[in-house]
Amino acid sequence: MTKPHILLTNDDGIRSPGLWAAAEALSRLGFVTVAAPREQFSGAGRSLPATSEGSIRAETVTVHGQTWQVYAVGGTPAQAVQHGVLEILGQRPDLLVSGINYGENTGTGITVSGTVGAAMEAASMGIPALAMSLETDKSHHLSYSTEIDFSTAAYFTDLFAGLMLGHALPSGVDLIKVDVPAAATPSTPWEWTRLSTQRYYVPVKPARKTLDQPGKMDYEVKMDYENEPQDSDVYTLIRKQLVSVTPLTLDLTARVESRLLNEFASPGDIDR
Repeated sequence: MTKPHILLTNDDGIRSPGLWAAAEALSRLGFVTVAAPREQFSGAGRSLPATSEGSIRAETVTVHGQTWQVYAVGGTPAQAVQHGVLEILGQRPDLLVSGINYGENTGTGITVSGTVGAAMEAASMGIPALAMSLETDKSHHLSYSTEIDFSTAAYFTDLFAGLMLGHALPSGVDLIKVDVPAAATPSTPWEWTRLSTQRYYVPVKPARKTLDQPGKMDYEVKMDYENEPQDSDVYTLIRKQLVSVTPLTLDLTARVESRLLNEFASPGDIDR
């Protein structure tokens, strides 16, 4: 039988150890093509900036004695997916995997995540997509730190990629997001979860004296766990310390009764 073809990307860039942990795990399932941003692109979401120059450089990388030809893309994670599908492969892969990310991607902030954004881009092209993230301390979020052990997250990458290659996603599910606790082992249980309606990473204003000084926004984790549903991705990951598996859809339409919408405003009833 023909092996499945897996397209792999990572918003941390082509040199990320998380990317290579995923590549090794996925290589047991099928052919893996790596197409990832040339630079660090965390926080890019699903952005497709016109300023990206889009060059693709084939490079050779040796990881644990195995040599890979990979493709470094001058663009965002979502653009790496587009170039990977349309130019590098020239066809749709059987699966797109994005990750393994340094840092968890949870709550309403997932639209900021380049990891989830790449998976969303693939899903919009009709490709089953898996977004993998590992809980890490904030100090490691933009790093290539070798202090982070990706082996357990790689185990779950292999597990869920195998499930998705063997079974079609349920109707209404376009992609799956998996967040692995920092202290997890391969025997750590996993649970189906729903997206928290809270913002997990909260922006912190820059510390500067005048507005014309350079000042990057910082962020911190701030959650109200007392009022957080116990089946949310945040609660399951942080409080239960279980692997959170969240089915996502590209349909962002609010699930609200038409009666309630018409009570708010009915077409033709509003004076201009």
